[in-house]
Amino acid sequence: MKKWLTGISLAAVSSMIVISGCGSSTNNATPSPSAPATSAATTKPKSGEPVTITLNGWGSSPEETALFQQVLKDFQAKHPNITVKFDVIADQYMDVIKTRLVGGEGADVFFLDAFEAPGLIAKNVLEPLDSYVKPEFDVADFEEPLVNAFKGKDNKSYGFPKDTSTLALFYNKKDFEEAGITKVPTTWEELQDAAKKLTKADGGKVSRYGFGAAPELARQMFMIQAAGGKVSDDNGNAAYASPEALKGLQPVVDMHLKDKSAGEPKDMGAGWGGEMFGQHKASMVIEGNWAIPYLQSTFKDLDFGTAELPTTFGKKATMAYTVAYVMNKNSKHKQEAWELISYLTGKEGMKTWTSKGLALPSRKSVSKELGFDKDPLRAALVAGNSYSIPWQAKETLPTIMNNFNNQFISAYQGKVTLEEALKKAQDTANKEIAAAK
Repeated sequence: MKKWLTGISLAAVSSMIVISGCGSSTNNATPSPSAPATSAATTKPKSGEPVTITLNGWGSSPEETALFQQVLKDFQAKHPNITVKFDVIADQYMDVIKTRLVGGEGADVFFLDAFEAPGLIAKNVLEPLDSYVKPEFDVADFEEPLVNAFKGKDNKSYGFPKDTSTLALFYNKKDFEEAGITKVPTTWEELQDAAKKLTKADGGKVSRYGFGAAPELARQMFMIQAAGGKVSDDNGNAAYASPEALKGLQPVVDMHLKDKSAGEPKDMGAGWGGEMFGQHKASMVIEGNWAIPYLQSTFKDLDFGTAELPTTFGKKATMAYTVAYVMNKNSKHKQEAWELISYLTGKEGMKTWTSKGLALPSRKSVSKELGFDKDPLRAALVAGNSYSIPWQAKETLPTIMNNFNNQFISAYQGKVTLEEALKKAQDTANKEIAAAK
């Protein structure tokens, strides 16, 4: 599972992994672009005739890469006439995808983050998949919020999720014991109280925060919605300068400025929440599944647990970060592309891909079969799927997000009031959205 990041690199580099009947090979050179497609018509080869389809995605860890290659080899064994060329786009992924689609050079199948899905669906460059689906594919087996994240305004499905992660509360068991905390917080008020008890400071200098916060929209959207607020309105304009959003976010700011019990990773010299937690600079953090293998491999002696996020304003809420396989509307091999998508997101392919828990299944049956719904560390993440809020809004979310992040941090640091920050972020975002129309 790709950890969600806000930054983007400056260069685009591709590598190609070819899965065919003769095995696999890797070429680190950038593949030559194919000629632009002149027709959206699907080429229908004779039964058994060799077909090559291209799959675009991003890179991952060596362990994930090995799993993915295994899934592709398993697919190849069942479809010996289909060769899959997996083209890894190392940087500026969506820029490269959009450029290739516009130029008629898009892959047959590619990864698509839910964050980007509304914008690409609106461009009419994706193939609706509903007509390809057969009953045995079992769409109802997917977690509903995840499959809905890739539906268009026409209610058609333009992708199916390959994996997911929600957010959970990670807590240091030793710190809890030393502070006399016998119960993991189940409400935000309990979390605030626990964070005060867990914070360590000497002469006003904090050596360990009770709670490590991530003051960015991707991690705070569920707080806004739990309080009845919105990130954007039906017209795609920013809508977080509302009393409801203010109510949802004020506790986050107050824990830092008033209680002095929460801080962000960079306050403690850490790069992200998992590192802050592992370095014992925060006793609690809110992170996703990606943090589990990181903590287990990097901080082997750390004794930690996970729990569902505390309720906020009496509601269960969490985020979901998910990615789908989608089909290029101009693919010349649509049936073969669907065979690949249906295998990768089907029960067999997904079981192999998520078998080590590096990514979590988007299918309920696969989570159960692999035991993740009972796993001591992953059960809380799985439990959140049914009520999760996908990291997604309208096509304008990138603009809305950037302006929120630019201003919310000022409020978090006490430079301006939260109300002032949200108003400035909303006004600026909406001016930029209007100018782009």
